[in-house]
Amino acid sequence: MADTKREIERKYTSDGSGLPDLSGVAGVASVLDQGVADLDATYYDTADERLAAASITLRRRTGGADAGWHLKLPVADGERDEIREPLSEHVPSTLGALVRSRVRDAELAPVMRLRSTRDVRHLVDARGKLLAEVSVDLVRAERLSGDGGRAEWTEIEVELADGGDPAFLDEVDEQLREAGVRPAAFPSKLARALSETGGKRPARGAGRAEPVTAGDHVLAYVRAQRDAVVELDPAVRRDLEDSVHRMRVATRRMRSALRAYRSVLDRAVTDPVRAELKWLAGELGASRDHEVLAERLGAAVDELPPHLVVGPVRDRLRAWSQARDARARRRITDVLNGRRYLALLTSLDALLADPPLRAAAAAEPSKVFPKAVDKANGKVAELVERALDTPPGPDRDLALHEARKKAKRARYAAEVAAPALGTPASKPLKAMKELQKLLGEHQDGVMSRAALQELAQEAHEAGENSFTYGVLHAREEQRAARTQQAFPKAWARARRGASG
Repeated sequence: MADTKREIERKYTSDGSGLPDLSGVAGVASVLDQGVADLDATYYDTADERLAAASITLRRRTGGADAGWHLKLPVADGERDEIREPLSEHVPSTLGALVRSRVRDAELAPVMRLRSTRDVRHLVDARGKLLAEVSVDLVRAERLSGDGGRAEWTEIEVELADGGDPAFLDEVDEQLREAGVRPAAFPSKLARALSETGGKRPARGAGRAEPVTAGDHVLAYVRAQRDAVVELDPAVRRDLEDSVHRMRVATRRMRSALRAYRSVLDRAVTDPVRAELKWLAGELGASRDHEVLAERLGAAVDELPPHLVVGPVRDRLRAWSQARDARARRRITDVLNGRRYLALLTSLDALLADPPLRAAAAAEPSKVFPKAVDKANGKVAELVERALDTPPGPDRDLALHEARKKAKRARYAAEVAAPALGTPASKPLKAMKELQKLLGEHQDGVMSRAALQELAQEAHEAGENSFTYGVLHAREEQRAARTQQAFPKAWARARRGASG
């Protein structure tokens, strides 16, 4: 089982004179010498250094207290999640899976060896509690690919203790700066090693011009969503909160943009990609829909007076939720490990590298985008009017669900246009967000009522009292009636906003 640690640290250049006195840092009672450790780390990457380009490091390290395999995924500036596995000869499959969206079919091979002599100090408070670990590292880098360059330097590293207040690092920073120490120019030892041994690569997006034409804006939007899918892949595999939802939204945004702007990108190329994006969104949707449903039902039970909760309702709901969640998790893992998913990522890369631009791509956004946004809004209006003309019941529920999907497409079409058009696109964008929220509430109610019927049947077959599920179902029906009653006025507001 992999061990995960949130690493919050800062790095500084050093002239080799050692560590300045840090005993005056606010909150520090003692600076404790922890001795010197010799560390030997081999870093793995693809031949074209894809992990390094994404600020991801994968290493096998011996020496010190945490020898083993370490994968570091960026979270924010100076903040990374370090995922650890025990020492082995080859890259652990668990870590390999977490970088698969980057690596694809390329081989992970040794690219750099860093040997460090680390002089460690612990900063502790008056109770002896660890506040931060500070080290002075003499680093010797040896490139294991290419021309085999070498480099050597000394740096100071300050790592916050687990659960510590990040503001403490500001106190240490102030003391170090007063002593003449300056922040390092590189975010990691590997980044400096690659640079100083002849392997410096531009950051992602470096040198990319600001979008000007309609094609520029559409491609920038699609590229941002492609990047989001790739970056979220490890989080989805780790089952981090909201990661599945965010990946699903990114796939839907790409699909909607490719559909709405067919005048910009040739559909003969983009339609097959859209079909695969629909497949991926569908696979992610099962997990996300269950997550939303479980939260809604759990909250509904908690809102009931105790005397209306009859029988083991919470236990059954928990078991039902866990069983569905386990199945959904297995399914998503299978999808992300499958060839079809990797093929989709590759097709997105190809589309962005050699976009199938049509004549309208070279036009100004103001000549192309308003028409596309109006067309998307028109589709929503058609379906909403149809739903309002349909009597309440399953047929109306289905019509409203279709309207909801079209509202999302219209919203994403407006998102593409907003950076170029400003207010003319932001008004329909806001209108579609509000409409989508109301339609989403309606659809969640439809799914909740179906789930409650299923739970009531299971409870009945198990000899349990199904009274509470009936109460919850009735409340969902009342909630749906209020939503449908409010819908005509909400639609009128959305229509005015969409028309500007």
